[in-house]
Amino acid sequence: MKSKKKAGKPQAKPAGTAQSLLQQLAKRPETLFSGAFRQQTAALCFRYKDGGAEIEVLVVTSRGSRSWIIPKGWPVKKKTLAESAAIEAFEEAGVRGKVLERAIGRYTYLKEIDGGAVVPCIVDVFQIEVETIHDRFKELGQRVIAWVSPVEAARRVREIELKSLLIDFRPRVAGQGAA
Repeated sequence: MKSKKKAGKPQAKPAGTAQSLLQQLAKRPETLFSGAFRQQTAALCFRYKDGGAEIEVLVVTSRGSRSWIIPKGWPVKKKTLAESAAIEAFEEAGVRGKVLERAIGRYTYLKEIDGGAVVPCIVDVFQIEVETIHDRFKELGQRVIAWVSPVEAARRVREIELKSLLIDFRPRVAGQGAA
C-alpha cells in the first residue's frame, strides 16, 4: 500500500542527499578554492507581531527538497542585490515592504544545479520589513509559507550560518550597517 503525502507539509530531503553533495564536492575540492563561489541574494522578511515589539520572520519551503529557507535567488540583471532580494520575496511569498540597501549578513551553502553539479554559493541577506502581503504571486502553491519567531526559523533552516543570522536578528533602521 502506498502512503499518501499530506498536502502542504514540507518533506525532508533524504539524509543521503546532503551527504552525496558533500561527496561530490570532496571529489573536486578545487571548486571551493578556485574563486568559483556563485553570488545569490536573500530576503530576511519580518513583521511586528500584533503591533508590539515582538517580531516574526518569514520562512518558506524550497520547491525541490521542501526544506525550510528564506526567500533567495540569483541576482537580477540591472538590479541591485537588495532589489533582487525584494523581487525574490515577492515571487516566493507575495510580500513587499521596506528594504535596507545594505546587507545585514551573509551565509554560504552548497547548491546542486542542473546536471547534478554542486557549486558553493555565497548569499547576501537583506532585511525587509513587510508592509503588504499579497494573495496572488508567482510561486503561489509551490511553497509552504510560515511566520515564526526568529528562534523557530533558526531551528527549521539547515544552513548553520543562516541559523546564526536568524537567532541574532534584530531589525535595523536605515543607516545602520551590517554587524
